Amino acid sequence: MSRKNKFYIGFVVIVIVGYVTYKVILVSAFGTPKDFSDARERGALISQEIVGLSNDLNSRLKEINELDKSGNLTEALQKTTELATKSVEIRARAVDLSAEMEKMTSSLPKIKEEEAKQAVLDSVSNRLALISRLINYSDYVYQLLDVLRQRFTNQYVESGKVSSLISKINDEVQAINTFNQSAISAMEKFDAISK
Repeated sequence: MSRKNKFYIGFVVIVIVGYVTYKVILVSAFGTPKDFSDARERGALISQEIVGLSNDLNSRLKEINELDKSGNLTEALQKTTELATKSVEIRARAVDLSAEMEKMTSSLPKIKEEEAKQAVLDSVSNRLALISRLINYSDYVYQLLDVLRQRFTNQYVESGKVSSLISKINDEVQAINTFNQSAISAMEKFDAISK
């Protein structure tokens, strides 16, 4: 083999080794661990499910408010009981979401890029805030159920209490949607950094 061929083969080997090394370093610096990716995907799905359920329940609140205003307390109480049952389902999903956020957080040391870590922390913070607002939401639903039960049994209930609670529940649903959107934006930033 001539010296020129050896040089050529050596050059090709160095280029290939360099390229492979570059890819390995790039993946280790910017790649995401599988456990993080899995938790991220499950967390996003759970979060979207929570938002969907809370938006669905929010539309039912308008009906409950109208039933209360028209004096149809039996149906309003029945619908609120259904709402409270769904609220339990949402809370269970919130527990699932917090478990996924824990997995994402525990994977942070495996992410090398500081800006990417910050984006993940922003997303996790927004999801945790979403869970907090979901707890408030559930509490208000149970308060609404209690107020309607009181009205049903002809106990005194402060005027406008039902409307006030429904307004608070609506505020929590809006906050849940906002925090979810902020979490999505943070993960989009993470994706842009990690490319």
